[in-house]
Amino acid sequence: MEDWALRESLLTGSGTVRWDRWGDPGGEPVVLLHGTPFSSYVWHEIGPALAAVGHHVHVWDMAGYGTSGMHAGQDVSLAAQGRIFSELLAHWGLREPSVIAHDFGGCVALRAHLLHGARYRRLALVDPVALKPWGSPFFRLVGEHSQVFEQLPAALHEALVREYVTSASHPGLRPATLDALVGPWTGQEGQAAFYRQIAQADQRYTDEIQPLYPSIDLPVTVCWGTEDTWIPFAKGRELADLIPGARLVPVPDAGHLVPLDAPARLTSELLAFLTA
Repeated sequence: MEDWALRESLLTGSGTVRWDRWGDPGGEPVVLLHGTPFSSYVWHEIGPALAAVGHHVHVWDMAGYGTSGMHAGQDVSLAAQGRIFSELLAHWGLREPSVIAHDFGGCVALRAHLLHGARYRRLALVDPVALKPWGSPFFRLVGEHSQVFEQLPAALHEALVREYVTSASHPGLRPATLDALVGPWTGQEGQAAFYRQIAQADQRYTDEIQPLYPSIDLPVTVCWGTEDTWIPFAKGRELADLIPGARLVPVPDAGHLVPLDAPARLTSELLAFLTA
């Protein structure tokens, strides 16, 4: 499924958002959220696997990511993405889906639930951005000087993004997979969008909801790559301890990109969680 394409769209306050769904319309709805600097493509193996066993799977590219619209002045903050996700759930007519969220998607799902009243049947968080402090030294450097980085020659920018994305994987990414993740950030529009989303990343969006984690009242599982160098495994234990009843699932030999580093193992854990 290297030719990943999202067929539907929704116009939001942050521009056009691309989305798709597949599987049995009568099956349990499951929504997959990606993180940064990725896209829904991180689910290109797990999504079809969940659909194949009867789930009605929904995916989307966050505003300013992947195949969704990108434009100057665009609000792509975590606050905006949380609002958009709530809009999407209403647009899809999903009152209480199961949600699986990776990286920034974890914060988006948590904000939609805790601040905007989105209801979930179950919530699986995969190496989420949820607890302070977060952001690597590189991430903070780019955020502080995004206007300078935007002016990099195209070849140097692409090399930087490739190295950055590659560092999220422990075993390494297949060339076609790396191309699919990097592609949206190339070209004049994509390059500007890459630095825009980093410039708007702000820890206050997780600080705002972190005190609310003990109030979460639904089944939660926290899956974490044991070799994650972006957000250490210890953060997974800390998060699971804050959410009542949450279960921590270590994923061996996987880095931050667990959906791509260990798709079979993660799919197995997610199916067990969804059918428990």
